[in-house]
Amino acid sequence: MHIVIMGCGRVGSQLAQTLEQQGHTVAVVDQDPTAFRRLGSGFGGRRVTGVGFDQDTLREAGIEEAGAFAAVSSGDNSNIIAARVAREMFGIENVAARIYDPRRAEVYQRLGIPTVATVRWTADQMLRRLLPSGAEPLWRDPTGGVQLAEVYASPSWVGQKISRLQEETGVRVAFLTRLGEAMLPTSQTVVQEGDLIHVMMRTDDVEKVEAAFAEGPEEGGH
Repeated sequence: MHIVIMGCGRVGSQLAQTLEQQGHTVAVVDQDPTAFRRLGSGFGGRRVTGVGFDQDTLREAGIEEAGAFAAVSSGDNSNIIAARVAREMFGIENVAARIYDPRRAEVYQRLGIPTVATVRWTADQMLRRLLPSGAEPLWRDPTGGVQLAEVYASPSWVGQKISRLQEETGVRVAFLTRLGEAMLPTSQTVVQEGDLIHVMMRTDDVEKVEAAFAEGPEEGGH
């Protein structure tokens, strides 16, 4: 996948290097050409000097072929504008913006832009938003038989009740993160766009659960 990153600070440079090591092609955009020194001489991706929400700059960075876009500059406003341009002008689905002000983060998440609050998160969580797949273990019991994990859910689960999700995947939903806030769902809670779903499951069932979450609800189910 080709991924465009706006901002070549500590998070942006780490993100770029990690993604490249994983086999993705990467373009990094920054207004300050000296910022690219953080990438090191081994970085093989594009370095584009310019404003990250300028459409021509984004085209130079290969946004039209990109599968994901990360806005991790030092400015909240720049990040959210760039994220919206990537999503709305270029149709990029996997978009994430780093936000310093947690009050703003909630507003932006309502606009459909996943946000990562700097204080609580790192490049690892950015990767999780840009390359959503599988399960991210958060805790295991001492025997290793049961684990709590955040599992990527196909968008086709949006609008379905938690009861159906649990029934078809065999998990117990422990909690949801919605608009940056943790909540304890009931069986009647309906999955909304942008929800992060944290589940308890048997470690032996991880692959089966990942597949069920990725495939979506069974056709004809209730």
